[in-house]
Amino acid sequence: MNKIYIIGVGLIGGSLALDIKSNYNNAKIFGIDSNQNHLEEALKLNIIDEKASYQDLIEADLVVLSIPVDKAIVELPKILDLIADHTLVIDVGSTKFPVCNAVEHHKNRHNFLATHPIAGTEFSGPKAAIKDLFLKKTNIICEIEKTMFKLQEKALQLFSDLGMRIRYMNPEAHDKHIAYVSHLSHISSFMLGKTVIEKEKNERDIFDMAGSGFESTVRLAKSSPEMWTPIFKQNRVNVIETLDEYINNLKQFKTLMESNNFDEIYNEMKSTNHIKDILKGIA
Repeated sequence: MNKIYIIGVGLIGGSLALDIKSNYNNAKIFGIDSNQNHLEEALKLNIIDEKASYQDLIEADLVVLSIPVDKAIVELPKILDLIADHTLVIDVGSTKFPVCNAVEHHKNRHNFLATHPIAGTEFSGPKAAIKDLFLKKTNIICEIEKTMFKLQEKALQLFSDLGMRIRYMNPEAHDKHIAYVSHLSHISSFMLGKTVIEKEKNERDIFDMAGSGFESTVRLAKSSPEMWTPIFKQNRVNVIETLDEYINNLKQFKTLMESNNFDEIYNEMKSTNHIKDILKGIA
């Protein structure tokens, strides 16, 4: 793959560009972004080699679509209209059913592979791009059977070269599971930050008293609302279901506190400690 086009040169798109550059000496990275400042920044940081436009996509060996999920379902059909027969197009969004559904009947559907690398930070933009972001991270692939076989091989080789682990899942299952392990985590972090900000009007008190526990729990509240609002909107049904379960657990914990049932609180926390064994097993 010599000509790589990154559409959206932020954290994920930019990090992919850096890793592709380090693994493929002949790769030339082209950047496409609605934010011209991002393109200039990506050039200065040597994330991309040149700016490009949709009209150049006919030359692409690989197109990476790394933009907010609401924009992706609009732009992906346009991209598939413009590519050559040999071009592989992947998206990296956090919801998979809407984007797969958007191109289900497109004539070039076989050029597209739906992916979701489970990697990232709370930061955004080209400056957030980091090398080896995807090393030993899981990459969820959906509907691989709908992608042309030779392009499947090309994609899997790329992911292997970048050090990713592969997991296959249908789009509906992906969106349901990711609501628990990612989307709910972000909502919890945003709402914890909101609660503390509203309660502690004197921000100095927050900074003076905040320990590592608060900092790590609220870290995701620094994430981009421009990216996460569309994700919550697209995965609304699954997110509401996870929120119902989470709120019920919070209410139960509150009831135990009100009834001074600290033995049961201990038991709840003790049983939940099993999460460390689960996480150790997938590390």
